[in-house]
Amino acid sequence: MAFTAGNSTTATAMSARKRRATPAKKTANRVGGTGTPTTDRQGLPLGPTGRTIVTLRPGPQRETIRALRSTAGVAMASTADFEDAAPSDDALASGAILLHNLDVAILPGDGDQVRSLEAAVNDAANPILSVEPEMFVIPFADGSEVTEESAEGALLTAGGLEYLRGYGDAIEGLISRLLHGGASSVDDEATLLTTFVDTATHTWGLQATAADASQCTGSGIRVAVLDTGFDLNHPDFAGRAIISQSFVPGQAVQDGHSHGTHCVGTSCGPRVPPGGTRRYGVAGQATILVGKVLSNSGSGQQGWILAGINWAIQNNAAVISMSLGSPVQVGGTFSPAYEQAALAALNRNCLIVAAAGNSGTDPQFFPVGSPANCPSVLAVAAVDNNLQRAGFSCRGVNPNGGNVDIAGPGVGTFSSVPMPTRYGLKSGTSMATPHVAGIAALWAQSSGARGMALWQRLTSSAKNIGQTVDQVGAGLVQAPSCRRVVGPLRPPVRPPIVFPPRIPFPPVRLPVPPRPPMIPGSLGDAAPDLGPIVPGGPSHALTDTDG
Repeated sequence: MAFTAGNSTTATAMSARKRRATPAKKTANRVGGTGTPTTDRQGLPLGPTGRTIVTLRPGPQRETIRALRSTAGVAMASTADFEDAAPSDDALASGAILLHNLDVAILPGDGDQVRSLEAAVNDAANPILSVEPEMFVIPFADGSEVTEESAEGALLTAGGLEYLRGYGDAIEGLISRLLHGGASSVDDEATLLTTFVDTATHTWGLQATAADASQCTGSGIRVAVLDTGFDLNHPDFAGRAIISQSFVPGQAVQDGHSHGTHCVGTSCGPRVPPGGTRRYGVAGQATILVGKVLSNSGSGQQGWILAGINWAIQNNAAVISMSLGSPVQVGGTFSPAYEQAALAALNRNCLIVAAAGNSGTDPQFFPVGSPANCPSVLAVAAVDNNLQRAGFSCRGVNPNGGNVDIAGPGVGTFSSVPMPTRYGLKSGTSMATPHVAGIAALWAQSSGARGMALWQRLTSSAKNIGQTVDQVGAGLVQAPSCRRVVGPLRPPVRPPIVFPPRIPFPPVRLPVPPRPPMIPGSLGDAAPDLGPIVPGGPSHALTDTDG
């Protein structure tokens, strides 16, 4: 696939092409290509787990279960029968389970059953669309963790070396572009020279994405982070609304690894951390859904991730953040099960954001990894603090949806880790992904956009950082300003009216009735006593007899 210079218009068009790819036709092909490595650099298992994932045509659940039973002789439970769609450990570990929100089933990997299922793919009357081996999944981080106290030593870690390497590459690139006319204006030169650093108040990632200036908080938005769990006792999250569930058989949600706590911190950490620590989280008032889908060692299985997606949809997540995956070789394709899950999420107004992968320097496995290579999953690359693509970040070279869609800060990222360490630095596309997920929550709050409309908000507002779409997609994710709008001016408040009104009217003089006339006679000069005058009373006129 040919790629052009990275800008919002081109990248948005590519995203549209990516979204049009769907796993509609039936297939029993193995996904991800052949030759998948058996372990990663840290010794975590890769490749098939021995179980099978079956993607099914959406339809009545009872008929689907009946078809699987008749095809492969499998008795199956459904997540619809479990509270909050959270299956039991037994169902996740060894049983057959239907993820009812996704129309995806997880089955034991019995050879005869698999052959029967694959044969049913060619039967138009059967709801089975595809059959694929379940794969192991790993976190997409460099594996190193540096505490704030030892931050100077960060330059000796893989992430720190990448930080320095990126800085050197940025300087070399700047010199080359300036000498060859690549910078066309002072603004271009300023952009090329941009370097962000952590300050006393904000991480460099929040500054680079404008999240530090946004007035949005993610309030009212549910963000699901599917990872190694979370430190539920972390003091920075005291009083926060957190819903949690483990999908790792035999392990609680509590994070025994640190990767998950770091990702939750970046996406949803507090706006004002206690103790004067710099702000590191994007959506500080979002509701946090923690799904533990990777074990305390960092290893996971595809079925656990799918079960986590099923649960997040059930619990009305608007954004699902997944800093995990499996490597995909050149020419590999996406998982039909992951794609169906992503489509189910979009149809429920939920956007899945996933890490592109960290094998960008591998000559065979440098394409975007799974599940980020699905057409309906937003794939996130990583950039360093010079806004250059991190060397480890996978690239969008495979067809059928394997594009990079957007980029986020992913080198030397400061965030929360389990106590007592509390804070640490990590690098990877794993760290870029929660930046995008948190900013997606801000856009969801500010615009009301959900699902595909939210995808388009993110890519159309991304910042052009002068790199190709196969490296950074639409560009660097940017937060909405969400500045408070000043309402219409209120009319001036009048002083209270005092009753009666204190107005200097002239005094009113009422007329004085005339005195009765004096009657001469024996009564002398005094007027006769006529008594009180009553209107309408008897007449007091004098008569002759009165004299």
